[in-house]
Amino acid sequence: MDTEFIMVAKTMFGLEELLAKEIEELGGKEITILKRAVQFKGDMKLLYRANYCLRTALAILKPLQSFTARSDQELYDHVYKIEWEKYMNPDGTMYIDASVNSNIFKHSLYAAQKTKDAICDRFRKMFDVRPSIEKDYVDLKIDLHIYDNQVTISLNSSGESLHKRGYRQEVGSAPLNEVTAAGLIQLSGWQKDCNFYDPMCGSGTIAIEAAMYANNIPAQYYRKYFGFKKWSEFNAVDWKNEKEIADSKISEFDYEIWASDVSGSAIERADKNIRFAHLNHDINLFRAAIEDGKRPDGKTFVITNPPYGERMEVDDIIDLYQRIGDSLKQNFQDCTAFIISSDIFALKKIGLKPTRKIEVFNGNLECRLFKFEIYSGSKKAKYNIDNQEREQENNIE
Repeated sequence: MDTEFIMVAKTMFGLEELLAKEIEELGGKEITILKRAVQFKGDMKLLYRANYCLRTALAILKPLQSFTARSDQELYDHVYKIEWEKYMNPDGTMYIDASVNSNIFKHSLYAAQKTKDAICDRFRKMFDVRPSIEKDYVDLKIDLHIYDNQVTISLNSSGESLHKRGYRQEVGSAPLNEVTAAGLIQLSGWQKDCNFYDPMCGSGTIAIEAAMYANNIPAQYYRKYFGFKKWSEFNAVDWKNEKEIADSKISEFDYEIWASDVSGSAIERADKNIRFAHLNHDINLFRAAIEDGKRPDGKTFVITNPPYGERMEVDDIIDLYQRIGDSLKQNFQDCTAFIISSDIFALKKIGLKPTRKIEVFNGNLECRLFKFEIYSGSKKAKYNIDNQEREQENNIE
């Protein structure tokens, strides 16, 4: 049996429970939910599987050493003692990604610099040569995490962030992170048992993530590079086997996935991304405004990311969200809709009572994901019943 060890999967705020569930489904053990991360136990095969399959993970870390450091010299000394020659060649390349929340170490760049100095000095003393610092496709990406005086050094097995799936060829001015898009789909509770539609699709990220999820396409199916491929313990046979097992589960989706946008340039970008992912036969892409009322026949899940923030003037934002609400009420009856936005005031202009509000982040931007149930017939009576039920639940809590 392969040796098991502790791993940490990093994610975005609000997606921790989703990630923990994904890890459990992949075979992770001793799962613990942390802040923007999930800790779990497994072997190298699980590390490969996690990198390839997890939709809501940003990186998979393998903790190397933890220690206490009360000064920059203590940090240097501890890092210097680590046998880095086991993990990279003296003339290799490395990059240090530092995250610092400490009164002792106040600047992440400075902490990263001290860590780099310790590693390079060790190699220089032992081999008279030192690694070089690069950012992309390095031999060893090192994660430095400092909280107060507690330091954790980890190896980043992913390399580049796992939100970089490899299918996006073009993006707009404010693209939605792929991990966030996948998280929205999971948060919505869509069970792949009906149609899916993003009527304001931008570069197509939500629709592509939905199609990948619906067809069981692994999250990193289009990606070539992973940091662990440069590790001395990398096993190419095990990696190939894990990929083949995951790829064998790809299946056909029984319903329709639609994506549209009023912008012609957005449709061009989305088309390039969708075609690169070979999903042009799975996603019905077309140009239309949301108020045009086009939608798939039958029950449909709607998830969309309309403009917000600094991309539009206030009056235009209010008008847009009012039109979104009107279209939902008139054209999307018997559907479930999820709208993500950082503009809470604009969300209220949709004119529908949300049945759920979820705090999420789009990058560093705090947002809300509002759920709307759009009913046909006597909607007012239905909403009154739902409100009474929610009030009862709140009183119980």
